[in-house]
Amino acid sequence: MRKHVKILVFLTAITMCMLCLMAGGFGAALAAGEDTLQIKIISTSDVHGKLLPYDYEQNIPAAAGSLSQISSAVRGIADENTILIDVGDTVQGNMAELFIHDTVHPMVRAQNLMNYDVWVPGNHDFDYGMDVLENVIRQHECHVLCANVLYRDGTCIGQPYVILERSGVKIGIIGLITPNITRWDRTHLDEAQLSVEDPVLAAGRYAKELRDQVDILIAACHMGFQNEYGTENSGTAELADKVPELDLILAAHGHKPKYDRESDVLMTQNKDAGQTINLVVLTLEKEIDGSYRLTESTSEIIETGEYPEDPAISRDPLILEADRRAKAYTDSVVVRLNNESLAPENEIPGIAQGKLEDTTLLHLIHDTQMYYTGASISATALYSDTANLYRGDIKRCDIAKMYKYPNMLCRVRMTGKQLAKWIEHSCGYYNTFRESDLTISFNPAIRPEGYVMFAGVKYEIDISMPPGNRVQNLRLADGTALNPEEKYDIATNNYIANADLLEPGIVFTQEDGFPEMLEMNVGSRYGGLRGLIGEYLREVKGIQNADGTITCDLEEVTQENANWKLTGWSWDAEKHMQVAQLVRSGKLEIENSPDGRYTNIRSLTEADLSAAFVPVTADE
Repeated sequence: MRKHVKILVFLTAITMCMLCLMAGGFGAALAAGEDTLQIKIISTSDVHGKLLPYDYEQNIPAAAGSLSQISSAVRGIADENTILIDVGDTVQGNMAELFIHDTVHPMVRAQNLMNYDVWVPGNHDFDYGMDVLENVIRQHECHVLCANVLYRDGTCIGQPYVILERSGVKIGIIGLITPNITRWDRTHLDEAQLSVEDPVLAAGRYAKELRDQVDILIAACHMGFQNEYGTENSGTAELADKVPELDLILAAHGHKPKYDRESDVLMTQNKDAGQTINLVVLTLEKEIDGSYRLTESTSEIIETGEYPEDPAISRDPLILEADRRAKAYTDSVVVRLNNESLAPENEIPGIAQGKLEDTTLLHLIHDTQMYYTGASISATALYSDTANLYRGDIKRCDIAKMYKYPNMLCRVRMTGKQLAKWIEHSCGYYNTFRESDLTISFNPAIRPEGYVMFAGVKYEIDISMPPGNRVQNLRLADGTALNPEEKYDIATNNYIANADLLEPGIVFTQEDGFPEMLEMNVGSRYGGLRGLIGEYLREVKGIQNADGTITCDLEEVTQENANWKLTGWSWDAEKHMQVAQLVRSGKLEIENSPDGRYTNIRSLTEADLSAAFVPVTADE
């Protein structure tokens, strides 16, 4: 029979603090009587290498959150009836890849010092392959749970679940991960002969097994609230609907702090980079038979930026050494750049110029990829709308700012027909240009990181045409025709290859066939694409000077050497400049998607320009 769960939402931290003071403080076990007690569940997720309050990729202090600050917050809240759970994406981000081959990763060291009870791997914890992940699992001193990623013999990569006990209350916890890891980490999964089970099926099976053994049943899921990519059962809302035995779902992956209720199940989620923790308080009443009945659930999101570092973390010798290594690496000069900049500044804030024209910056990424793979064609995305490198000393942190993610380089093989379809699909990123438009805008159905640009081929994109009919004059870089039947080697990154190319999805169907992965983790000794870009600048393009410095000049992109260009648009130049000025002054806004993930989804038009100049009367 379904337990009745009353969801109370505490809107502010002040309310929670008042309640805790009335109960004798956070440190005391919360109890309302001999037959009533409270269990605290503290969850974290998506910390992404934010060990200390320092952003190594930006090379600046960043105290909005970190594992060290989380530790301080937890110390002030936890009591003997507390369970501490992390829901994944731990050893990727913020230069955490520097430590993946260490005996103990500093992020795991911190979690061990904090006495986590449970860790559930996230999708990015698979990024470096199963050898690395299995090592990270072994390093953990807590229960590692993952019920729906299975070896060939049917065993899970971690425990499927654990039963913990606090003050006589038995709490069952099932660990799950989004089934979409098959999109991002297909190659690693196949290499290790791993299969991924539908999380709803796995959770349902274990929930039925556990329900009569426990008083509380929790699913800790590296999954967002809603389905992703249209994949059934990839969101926790469906899990709550289809597995009624659950009392609480700890979600992750979405990087948005929230709590909600679905089918009377409380669902919670944190911000990324250690900025929040989620405190759930479960109130139970003791039954005549000695079991406990859940009567009330409350959830509070706590910002960790207000907390100091915990010296137990920040002064630990292993963590201090990791901090020193990361700062030394990120601050090291790779080369001195003589170009003024590698990309034009955005003409209009919010509209990425690097997606409107080919740039020297894109050529640098393409040239790096083709040089180290030997491929004749390259594909990359622009992962930051303001990505650039400027004249002067280029440090590792500058390359990390320019190339946002620690992707690995790989080489795939596909037919000319497949390549042409991929290019055409990618060009669907642009909205069809209308006669009244004064700007270009982008289609939110294609994620910004899903817009792939190509080198080793030349093409025009006619945005006056509907998606699917835009690519014009597609040819190889030497001007010869692309042969539909011939196979070509393409250099790209692991994210693009796994998410877009190797299985049925947004680009290819079973009828199209799929590209072949020829080589993955190319140049892994350099730390992935960021390291390879630095190596290319220094060792391939760099010139050794008498004073010991290394400088480089990169060929600027012109109309003659550009790989692609946009056509099919035209506007009144004066009105376009007026729109640009109005956006810069804040009088016109670039429209983003409701969830904020997609920028510039609607063109500004002549009607917008006219409306911006309408005088406002005193009555208005």
